Amino acid sequence: MELWDVVCFLVFIGLLGYVGLHKKIIAALDNRKARIEADLAEAANLRREAEELLASFVKKKEEAEAEAKAIIAQAESEAELIAQEAHERAAEFVRRRTKQAEEKIASAESQAMAQVRDAAAEAATKAAEIVLKVQAKGALGEDLVEEGIADLKRLLH
Repeated sequence: MELWDVVCFLVFIGLLGYVGLHKKIIAALDNRKARIEADLAEAANLRREAEELLASFVKKKEEAEAEAKAIIAQAESEAELIAQEAHERAAEFVRRRTKQAEEKIASAESQAMAQVRDAAAEAATKAAEIVLKVQAKGALGEDLVEEGIADLKRLLH
């Protein structure tokens, strides 16, 4: 029986060779090989494109981060400048107000001094008038008093 199995197998193989099945199998395998090679080439191209795209996105991300850092640094510098200007304006406002207050105080002091001087001159004049009237009587005394009052007023004003 084994002999017949071997003979049948050899006849079957011979029949397949006669029909040309081996050429069809080889052609199918060659077609499959070509498809696989094309798929691998396409996959390699897609991978290369993906890597290029990834590299461009990484570069854009780095550029965006650098731009963001620059914007933040500029904003911080502008904020610092604005704060400094505000501080300077506030200090200038305080200086102006202080100067105005000092000028008002000086003006009030000079007015008060003038009023005190006027009051003192008036009191001195009245006191001198009273003293002189008591001591100097008559026309001569009156002339002296008038002349002294006029001189005193002229000196004080």
